[in-house]
Amino acid sequence: MHAFDVLGDPVRRRILELLADGERPAGAIVEVIAGEFGITQPAVSRHLRVLRETGFATVRAEGARRLYAVDGAGIDDAERQLARYRAQWSQRLDALHTEVARGLRARRAPGVADDSTHDRDRTDETETT
Repeated sequence: MHAFDVLGDPVRRRILELLADGERPAGAIVEVIAGEFGITQPAVSRHLRVLRETGFATVRAEGARRLYAVDGAGIDDAERQLARYRAQWSQRLDALHTEVARGLRARRAPGVADDSTHDRDRTDETETT
Protein backbone atom coordinates (compact mmCIF):
# COMPACT_ATOMS: atom_id res chain seq x y z
CA MET A 1 0.00 0.00 0.00
CA HIS A 2 1.25 3.48 -0.91
CA ALA A 3 2.08 5.81 1.99
CA PHE A 4 -0.44 8.35 0.72
CA ASP A 5 -3.15 5.67 0.73
CA VAL A 6 -2.36 5.00 4.37
CA LEU A 7 -2.33 8.67 5.31
CA GLY A 8 -5.37 9.45 3.16
CA ASP A 9 -7.68 7.72 5.62
CA PRO A 10 -8.87 10.03 8.42
CA VAL A 11 -9.10 7.20 10.95
CA ARG A 12 -5.47 6.17 10.39
CA ARG A 13 -4.33 9.80 10.51
CA ARG A 14 -6.13 10.21 13.84
CA ILE A 15 -4.55 7.04 15.21
CA LEU A 16 -1.13 8.40 14.23
CA GLU A 17 -1.96 11.68 15.98
CA LEU A 18 -2.73 9.72 19.14
CA LEU A 19 0.49 7.73 18.84
CA ALA A 20 2.54 10.88 18.22
CA ASP A 21 1.96 11.72 21.89
CA GLY A 22 3.57 8.43 22.92
CA GLU A 23 2.94 4.73 23.19
CA ARG A 24 -0.69 3.74 23.81
CA PRO A 25 -2.50 0.52 24.61
CA ALA A 26 -4.82 -0.81 21.90
CA GLY A 27 -7.82 -0.45 24.21
CA ALA A 28 -7.20 3.28 24.69
CA ILE A 29 -6.89 3.75 20.93
CA VAL A 30 -10.12 1.82 20.31
CA GLU A 31 -11.93 3.90 22.94
CA VAL A 32 -10.96 7.23 21.34
CA ILE A 33 -11.42 6.14 17.71
CA ALA A 34 -14.73 4.35 18.33
CA GLY A 35 -16.02 7.44 20.12
CA GLU A 36 -14.91 9.89 17.43
CA PHE A 37 -15.68 7.84 14.32
CA GLY A 38 -18.38 5.46 15.55
CA ILE A 39 -16.57 2.34 14.34
CA THR A 40 -16.19 -1.02 16.05
CA GLN A 41 -13.17 -2.54 17.79
CA PRO A 42 -12.54 -4.95 14.88
CA ALA A 43 -12.54 -2.01 12.44
CA VAL A 44 -10.01 -0.13 14.59
CA SER A 45 -7.90 -3.30 14.76
CA ARG A 46 -7.86 -3.47 10.94
CA HIS A 47 -6.61 0.13 10.79
CA LEU A 48 -3.91 -0.68 13.34
CA ARG A 49 -2.88 -3.71 11.28
CA VAL A 50 -2.56 -1.53 8.14
CA LEU A 51 -0.41 0.93 10.08
CA ARG A 52 1.83 -1.91 11.32
CA GLU A 53 2.14 -3.59 7.92
CA THR A 54 3.04 -0.34 6.16
CA GLY A 55 5.67 0.69 8.71
CA PHE A 56 3.75 3.53 10.37
CA ALA A 57 3.25 1.81 13.74
CA THR A 58 4.86 -0.82 15.91
CA VAL A 59 3.28 -3.04 18.51
CA ARG A 60 4.73 -4.79 21.52
CA ALA A 61 3.15 -7.11 24.01
CA GLU A 62 3.10 -6.29 27.69
CA GLY A 63 1.27 -9.10 29.38
CA ALA A 64 -2.19 -9.23 27.85
CA ARG A 65 -1.96 -5.65 26.54
CA ARG A 66 -0.74 -4.58 23.13
CA LEU A 67 1.10 -1.24 23.13
CA TYR A 68 1.29 0.73 19.90
CA ALA A 69 3.80 3.41 18.96
CA VAL A 70 4.74 5.40 15.88
CA ASP A 71 7.28 3.71 13.60
CA GLY A 72 9.45 6.16 11.69
CA ALA A 73 9.87 3.86 8.66
CA GLY A 74 6.47 4.69 7.18
CA ILE A 75 6.91 8.37 7.85
CA ASP A 76 10.35 8.29 6.21
CA ASP A 77 8.82 6.58 3.17
CA ALA A 78 6.12 9.25 2.91
CA GLU A 79 8.74 11.96 3.25
CA ARG A 80 10.82 10.46 0.42
CA GLN A 81 7.77 10.36 -1.81
CA LEU A 82 6.93 13.96 -0.96
CA ALA A 83 10.50 15.05 -1.67
CA ARG A 84 10.06 14.13 -5.35
CA TYR A 85 7.02 16.38 -5.61
CA ARG A 86 8.64 19.13 -3.54
CA ALA A 87 11.58 19.30 -5.96
CA GLN A 88 9.25 19.68 -8.95
CA TRP A 89 7.14 22.33 -7.26
CA SER A 90 10.15 24.24 -5.96
CA GLN A 91 11.45 24.65 -9.50
CA ARG A 92 8.06 25.80 -10.74
CA LEU A 93 7.56 28.20 -7.87
CA ASP A 94 11.05 29.63 -8.42
CA ALA A 95 10.19 30.18 -12.10
CA LEU A 96 6.92 31.88 -11.15
CA HIS A 97 8.76 34.13 -8.72
CA THR A 98 11.20 35.10 -11.49
CA GLU A 99 8.35 35.96 -13.88
CA VAL A 100 6.56 38.05 -11.27
CA ALA A 101 9.78 39.94 -10.53
CA ARG A 102 10.30 40.57 -14.26
CA GLY A 103 6.77 41.90 -14.57
CA LEU A 104 7.29 44.26 -11.64
CA ARG A 105 10.56 45.53 -13.09
CA ALA A 106 8.92 46.08 -16.48
CA ARG A 107 6.11 48.08 -14.88
CA ARG A 108 8.64 50.27 -13.08
CA ALA A 109 10.80 50.86 -16.16
CA PRO A 110 11.02 54.47 -17.44
CA GLY A 111 8.34 55.34 -19.96
CA VAL A 112 5.87 52.77 -18.60
CA ALA A 113 2.98 54.27 -16.67
CA ASP A 114 2.10 52.57 -13.44
CA ASP A 115 -1.47 51.45 -12.73
CA SER A 116 -2.32 54.45 -10.57
CA THR A 117 -1.48 56.90 -13.39
CA HIS A 118 -3.41 54.76 -15.85
CA ASP A 119 -6.45 54.71 -13.53
CA ARG A 120 -6.32 58.51 -13.05
CA ASP A 121 -6.19 59.02 -16.83
CA ARG A 122 -9.23 56.79 -17.28
CA THR A 123 -11.13 58.68 -14.53
CA ASP A 124 -10.30 62.02 -16.16
CA GLU A 125 -11.62 60.74 -19.50
CA THR A 126 -14.95 59.69 -18.04
CA GLU A 127 -15.43 62.98 -16.18
CA THR A 128 -14.83 65.11 -19.32
CA THR A 129 -17.22 63.14 -21.56
